Parts: sequence; C-alpha cells; structure tokens
Amino acid sequence: MIGLFNECFPPVMDGVSITVYNLAQQFYKAGQDVSVITPSCPGLRSADYPFDILTYFSLPVPIRPPYRCGMPFLDMKFQRTLEETKFDVVHAHSPFSSGKLALKVARAQGIPLVATFHSKYRDDFMRIFKNETIVNHIIRQIVDFYEQADEVWVPQASVGRTLRSYGYKGHYSVMENGCEFAGMKYSEQGKQEARQMLHIDNNEPMLLFVGQHIWEKNLRLVIEALGKIAKTPYHAVFVGDGYAREELIAMATRMGLTGHTDYHQDKVTFLGSITDRELIRQIYTGADLLLFPSMYDNAPLVVREAAAMHTPAIVARHSNTSEIITDNYNGFIADNNVDAFAARLKELLGQPRLLAKASEIAPRTIVRSWKSVAEETLRRYQLLIGLQHYQVA
Repeated sequence: MIGLFNECFPPVMDGVSITVYNLAQQFYKAGQDVSVITPSCPGLRSADYPFDILTYFSLPVPIRPPYRCGMPFLDMKFQRTLEETKFDVVHAHSPFSSGKLALKVARAQGIPLVATFHSKYRDDFMRIFKNETIVNHIIRQIVDFYEQADEVWVPQASVGRTLRSYGYKGHYSVMENGCEFAGMKYSEQGKQEARQMLHIDNNEPMLLFVGQHIWEKNLRLVIEALGKIAKTPYHAVFVGDGYAREELIAMATRMGLTGHTDYHQDKVTFLGSITDRELIRQIYTGADLLLFPSMYDNAPLVVREAAAMHTPAIVARHSNTSEIITDNYNGFIADNNVDAFAARLKELLGQPRLLAKASEIAPRTIVRSWKSVAEETLRRYQLLIGLQHYQVA
C-alpha cells in the first residue's frame, strides 16, 4: 500500500492537491494499492474516487479559505483506521498535520518516508504573523521534519535552493511534476470554440491567469500592468479564488478594466474558482498567453498545463518558474516591475508570430505526463523498499 499524505485534496484546488490526485490516479491505473490521507473538507467524498481516501477532523482556516486545519488527534475513528492500515511506503506532500502523520506511520511500521518540499512556507507565515522570530521558529520545525525523512524530493532544482535557504542541510533529489493535459489534442478550431464560450472577440488576444487570488502571486503587478496597456487590444481572464479576490476586482474596477454595464467594454473578467478540469483545459486552449510573474511559486503546475494546450507563459526574471523558460523560445521573461512587465506585454501582443512560435515549442519542452512521473516515482519507491511487487508493469 502506498500512502499519499497532504494537507488538502480536491475540491480544494492548488498545485499540490492536483499533484497528489494525479499521482494517486496513475498509481491506481498501474494496479497499485494507494490511499490518500488528508483533512476532511466540504465537498470531498471518497466515493467519488476509485482509490481509498482517509480523512480526519479539520476546521476551516479563517484567513486562508478554503484551506483546513487538520486535527487528527481529535478523530479517534480515523486514528483506529490508520493504525489498522499497513503501508509499504508513505509519501508526505506537506510538513504539517498530514506530514507528521506520515512520519508517525513510517516510524511505527518501519517503512520509508518520502517527503516532497513544494511551497515557500516562509512567505505564507510572514504574511500571517509579520514577526520574523515566530516565523523562524516555524521554519526550523519544518526543516526538522524534512531532515527526518528517508528521502526528500523537490519538483525542480531551484526549489532545492529554496529549501537550502531555510537551513536544510541534507540530501534531496529532483522529481519533476507532470501535467494531466500532456498529449491532449489541440486544434485551432478548439481554440476558437473556447474563445466563443468565453465571449472573447476574434481581434482580442486572450491573456490568462490561473491560480489562487493572493497577493503573494504578484497579482498587483499584473493588474497595474494591464491598466498601463488598456488601450492595446486584449482581454484578460482570471480563474481562481483567494483572500485577495475582492480587492483585485475592486482594483481592476477603479482602473476601468472591469465593471462596465456592457461586457464588451471590460478588459478583464474574473471567473472565480473552477474545479471542472475539462473546463480548465478548454480555457487554457483559448488563451494566447499565461500571465504568471509570481516570485512566490516554486514549480507551478499551471505553467506546464497551459503549455500543454499551446499557451506559453510570461514569467518574472529570477523567479523559480523562470528556470524552465527560455525567453522568446518556449515562453517569455520580464523584469519584476510594473513598467517592464507592461512594456513586455505590449511588445508581445504586437508580435503574434512570436507568440505562435512559443506556443508550438512549449508543449514539446516543458510538459511531461503524470503517467511518466508516476512510473519513475514507483521505481524510486521500489529502490527504497526493495519489494518486487512495486515493479512497474
């Protein structure tokens, strides 16, 4: 049995929950016994999935909806079920309640613990506590968790450097993320159908942001840059939700980018959270350029997902995301300031051939299937546990 432990799972949509879902799905398809262990949340039903899902008691996190604070020690039924479940390897995708559970199971059952470092936790906690002493204490606890794992993985090399900056001194390996849209059919007809669905005029390039609506994603820069080029033909679509969503909408309204009585006068549309992955795929298909200047993200799935549907990304210089982008080849890079980002956007919108070239190269250079990732993951598990029944079929 493979145990995948994480702090959230769909319908809570973020890069890590999607990663865990796709790994579980691919393991199941490969004939492996797999169980996802995660805090309970509204809308999460184990019956909706072919693999096992064990949930434990949780409460909402008021400052970061829809995230939950897991409290497994208060859930006796869950504790009994977990104790009765025999695992061969456990894989933690979070250092918090689920990660601590994975560590406890690994030690109790004498099995390997793999821990993947996904997120820039320091940024999250500095926003919440605004006190470096408190945050440093939390980061030390996080590092201590990873130092107890048998193997530590990061999704790309730059993420390892982030982990090192937190004080981690152990070994880590790079295990890339996959993309569930890898190899899916793309056509110009599909692109036009997606644009029609979104009411995007044919003469308007479609810009897209997909992700949490939080300030850490550099969304203030995005809105201000869009405001600076408002007279340039484009329509920007934002997909997602988060604590900053209402402020973002208000900001865009003040700048005259949205809020008009006539929809066609709007330059920006906020679609809110979308959990339907096929609909997300269609939206990627309709776009011409993904706006993703986040300095916060480590290895965002959205850049690979967009690339799979022939939508290249513009990212910020010196961001972790920029590691996989070659400027003017499979995507675009801009300096991390409003004027530079706006100028680069305006330049790219005036060069449709350059956008088209990057749209063809991006899926070939930065997209890998989750099936391929899962197969490599299983081989690494096999080396760890030395059991032949985890051999990939």
